[in-house]
Amino acid sequence: MRASTALAGIKLLHTLGWAFFAGCILAIPAAALAGRFRWAAILSAAVAVECAVVAANRMRCPLTGWAARYTSERSDNFDIYLPLWLARYNQRIFGTLYMLGMAAALGLWLGA
Repeated sequence: MRASTALAGIKLLHTLGWAFFAGCILAIPAAALAGRFRWAAILSAAVAVECAVVAANRMRCPLTGWAARYTSERSDNFDIYLPLWLARYNQRIFGTLYMLGMAAALGLWLGA
């Protein structure tokens, strides 16, 4: 397999994984607003597992290491199909949204 093909496959897989977890983060407060607290908890747990994997890998997705084998490029989005600004600030943006969503879900659950 050519390096460019392998890198494209890893970037696609990484982007799909990112979209899944970003969707989970955005769905947490939506599920809570709909009174679906079990779903909010499941989504929160899925994101927590992903956070643990990233933390165990020195705050990087394991796919970043795989992608690095196929290119010398090291821009913030070399391993994922995201705009540079979003790849650069991804953890800050979605970490904040995750914490706010969790707080909202908890508040709604306690108020239910």
